[in-house]
Amino acid sequence: MTPEDGDRCLPEKVAEPNATVSVPSHKWTCGVLLRVEPRLVVPGQEGDYFSGEQVATWGLDQFWGLPEFPYTPYYRTFETTVDASAHLYEFVVPMVPPTWNARERVEEYVELMGRGTVPTAVAVSTLDMCEPAVGVPTDHYQHWGLTHFLLDGHHKLEAAATAGRPVQLLSLLALSEGLAESADCARLPARNRRSLLLGDPVTR
Repeated sequence: MTPEDGDRCLPEKVAEPNATVSVPSHKWTCGVLLRVEPRLVVPGQEGDYFSGEQVATWGLDQFWGLPEFPYTPYYRTFETTVDASAHLYEFVVPMVPPTWNARERVEEYVELMGRGTVPTAVAVSTLDMCEPAVGVPTDHYQHWGLTHFLLDGHHKLEAAATAGRPVQLLSLLALSEGLAESADCARLPARNRRSLLLGDPVTR
């Protein structure tokens, strides 16, 4: 099987970015096909949300005096202002660390992307909305965290981050699993400047 074979399994109607796909469960919205440009982040190093933006808003852990530690490298893809009191941050979290990826597969995808291929990965996603309850942080605002838990496409994401190339992400948003309401999820299309297209919740 070549790296492209997995992408051929996708239905034709999700062949274009921002196409929607109905998912038969009350816990999901329609799926959305995004185009993202991932940046691999190592906890504690440059670009780490947990030792940067999160500390600016919540401060360090009061007991340990350290930032929160996510225990795995992850990808950052997009961020924007929602309104005057809220910011949106988007992450892709791999189910296995990038060090477990097969180097030859990553290199195959890097080569394909260099020739213009934009492969597709699949993730289940949640939206969380959090803000400080006490204290006076340096930068007090609500954090919207749109997190995509990667189900398929670990080699593709690492290759895209390595090559500085885009990858498509078929995202299925789980309404009942995050710290946000359906109405908050519905605000994403109006606020996300990449025209994130989410359908109405699907009922049984």
